Amino acid sequence: MDLRKVFRSVVAGGMAAVFLVMGAIAPAEAQQQRQLQFIRDAEIEHTIRVYAQPLFEAAAIDPDSVEIAIVKDQTLNAFVAGGMNLFLHTGLLLEAEDPGELIGVIAHEIGHIAGGHLVRSREAMEGASAQAILAMLLGVGAALASGESGAGAAVMTGGTEMARRSLLAFSRSQESAADQAGLSYLEQAGFSARGLEKFLEKLASQELLPAGQQSEFVQTHPLTRTRIDAVKAAVARSRVSEKPYPRQFQDMHERMRAKLVGFINPVLALQRYSADDPGIPARYARAIALYQRGDLKTALPIIDGLIKEEPQNPFFQELKGQVLLENGRVRESLAPYRRSVELLPESALLRSALAHALIETNDDSLLEEAVRNLNEAAIKERRSPFTWRMLATAYGRRGNEGMLAYAMAEEAIARGDRPKARFHAERAEKLLPAGSPGWIRAQDIRTAAAKTEP
Repeated sequence: MDLRKVFRSVVAGGMAAVFLVMGAIAPAEAQQQRQLQFIRDAEIEHTIRVYAQPLFEAAAIDPDSVEIAIVKDQTLNAFVAGGMNLFLHTGLLLEAEDPGELIGVIAHEIGHIAGGHLVRSREAMEGASAQAILAMLLGVGAALASGESGAGAAVMTGGTEMARRSLLAFSRSQESAADQAGLSYLEQAGFSARGLEKFLEKLASQELLPAGQQSEFVQTHPLTRTRIDAVKAAVARSRVSEKPYPRQFQDMHERMRAKLVGFINPVLALQRYSADDPGIPARYARAIALYQRGDLKTALPIIDGLIKEEPQNPFFQELKGQVLLENGRVRESLAPYRRSVELLPESALLRSALAHALIETNDDSLLEEAVRNLNEAAIKERRSPFTWRMLATAYGRRGNEGMLAYAMAEEAIARGDRPKARFHAERAEKLLPAGSPGWIRAQDIRTAAAKTEP
């Protein structure tokens, strides 16, 4: 299969999309395609990493080596692909009634990662279709970071649905192994496995349904009564089965679900979360839904109320910055964006959002601050095309042609455009001082691009 990558950016209503089209797909086959949409959100990703951190440690996996991707899809599913990539559907995040269910699923998927199960499944596949699908999944590292802030999205299309499911399907023996590994990680982390038990019980009845009516998790993760019984037995003998999760986890979980509904389905959010409900999740969901529908007059006071109640919450500050920025109040957005970064300086997404606002002011005196934040973001997310594109813009406006070329080389290699990466890297080498960090990195990019070109 001829793999061709076509990128185009779309910005609408605060959501940015990158479309990745792979291969020459026949019309009949194209009708069977289902696009994968990936959401970027600092708060949701932070929540999942807080949940997963102790499990990664128990599995002896470096957390920074695992890409976590949120798939905008109402189906209940989670899977790993391409080695160290964990994919979670929004349907799963919304269906999980408590953090224990989601944490149990994450532990199971980490069992697949630690066991190298996808690698073994891939070795059993043959033909170009598997290569195309895997390339699509691996490309998420580059495509994910195209969005600005909040619930940005990236869309990628490739291979047939049947072929994708074949690639991602695990054997029953691998499922049992992932269960046992996940249970071990939960125990070591001091987390109850009752959530995993509850989740599997939810799926148990689907084994008898026609394939078209089963959840994707059942289709790609064969479920048996033996597996459920094994999990039940482990829960019965665990020393932490009755240990509750921290209250903080429940708060984070409720807010994550409220935020997702607010962004994905504003009408449903306004129906589900009553205006009379004083709880933070309800107010959060309503504020997002109202802003999504263009009612800033009502949304902003709600956001200000949330900030007043929790002045140390970086995500409320980020939301206010996003609302103001996307409605043309760029200067006003700087203060909440800066505050969000002060509160959570390790977040690459928050730093990129602040830098974007700084650049949008068209005030060159703010470019140094933008570059500083973008460089910090790039340390965390080197494969983010959006970060490098903004850096290129900032360097260009400052008249730094060498660093402009270097940033464009980084953006191109992140996108997988190796000829363009090599072109800009060679230009950066000529313009930057020999031995400087940018010059050295440009050499690395040129060499990597040259090795992989046909």
